[in-house]
Amino acid sequence: MDRPRLGTSGIPDIHNGAKGLRRRRAALAAGLAGILVGALAGPTSAVSSASETAGGPASVECPTTLTGKATCYTGQDSNGAYYAIAVPKDWNGSLVMHAHGGPDLGADSDPDRSIGDLERWSVMVDEGYAWAGSSYRRGGYGTRMAAADTENLRRLFVEEFDRPKRTFVHGQSWGGNVAAKVVETYGAKKHGPYDGALLTNGVLGGGSRGYDYRVDLRVVYQYYCQNHPRPTEPQYPLWEGLRATSTMTSAGLRARLEECTGFSSPAEERTALQQQNLDDILAVTGIPERTLESHLRFATFTFRDIVHTRLGGRNPFSNKGVRYSGSHDDKALNAGVERFSADPTAVRDLSYDSDLTGKVSIPVLTLHAIDDPTAFIEHEAAYRDSLRGAHRDKKLVQSFTRESEHSGLSNSEYANSISALSTWVRTGKKPTPKSLAASCGAFDKKYGTGCFYDAGFYPRSYATRVNPRPGGLHWPAMSAAQEKSWSRINGVGIAP
Repeated sequence: MDRPRLGTSGIPDIHNGAKGLRRRRAALAAGLAGILVGALAGPTSAVSSASETAGGPASVECPTTLTGKATCYTGQDSNGAYYAIAVPKDWNGSLVMHAHGGPDLGADSDPDRSIGDLERWSVMVDEGYAWAGSSYRRGGYGTRMAAADTENLRRLFVEEFDRPKRTFVHGQSWGGNVAAKVVETYGAKKHGPYDGALLTNGVLGGGSRGYDYRVDLRVVYQYYCQNHPRPTEPQYPLWEGLRATSTMTSAGLRARLEECTGFSSPAEERTALQQQNLDDILAVTGIPERTLESHLRFATFTFRDIVHTRLGGRNPFSNKGVRYSGSHDDKALNAGVERFSADPTAVRDLSYDSDLTGKVSIPVLTLHAIDDPTAFIEHEAAYRDSLRGAHRDKKLVQSFTRESEHSGLSNSEYANSISALSTWVRTGKKPTPKSLAASCGAFDKKYGTGCFYDAGFYPRSYATRVNPRPGGLHWPAMSAAQEKSWSRINGVGIAP
């Protein structure tokens, strides 16, 4: 291997491997003499002030999962977004940009978030890919903002470490929405900076439709429980999620859910009314019992963030004309549930920020647990139909597994997926559900976490899981022409 090539700043060209990386690390350490650099010990570690003030990535210890395998860096970009970077000692020359899920609701960028994600997806580094993940410049909703921060970090990586041979973007959960937005916004050109995308357990229905089942949960819950808000408390329309000035905590919400449904108690300890309330809420909304609390938290605290903090109090949600069914008395439910219509400008801004046009020009591979209790598998149908509507579905391969978790899938499958995507990009050989199922075993010999592909699975339409609103059967939710038109309106969307 050639000796590392140094630029005028003394930073090596890390295409030349681990020797150059060690020299870069030494150069960074010298430049940061006297400044305390925090160690990366795991998801709860803090990033020290060195990465905030050094003006570039600071060399740090890697998570224990990568000890001896990679060199790691942390920093904060010009917009205030914390980030983490890892480059394996046997780097294959390609980069994976990671978009995290959520959104987290803290006011500021969380320095721990990208660190935890690096440890969580260290499988990418084990497979030889450099990895970079942003914590985004602030908490709260903002898909385009998160996509911009992901792209900003990619550019920072190029400035500091030179241009990779190939660049992939990976997004999990809401990060799948962010990564898909990266593809459409920054990877649309023929020779754009991104070569392929991996979307895992992605929220791919977009914001204007992807949360309708949580809108339904919010109103159905209140119909049965009448404690969010209580009759004795200040009243507000349920599309707000929660009053802007409310001091309710997650623990307080959990207590109200328990009071109404006994959801966390053994069935034999619930009252008859609690059991009936729980049965009706689950049957009408289709939300799994094990994630009922997390969905209600989203429909409370994240809705408040979207409505009050991002949209200035305007309502982007509607349940007008929705017919609820599955309860012990559907007639009474539909007569008594709260109804509301959306503000068209709020719908526009949420749609522009988060909906997907389907206009992609690079290979996109998705991996999704069939029994994902948070981002329902029908999100994949929405994405499939969006790309079909844009006549770009030839760029898409979807794979499905018999798993039942949202926050993490098998490492063997992650490794298999990024390998198949890389091969597709390099050779033009498009994977299939069957070929993915067949190739996973080789990676499972290394990771031993299992391969659970179902090559014959095909998700039903989004409308079979979520009550469609007017116009909700047509995909994409936002066309490329509509996006272009809205982009000419001053202030459209959600501010970073």
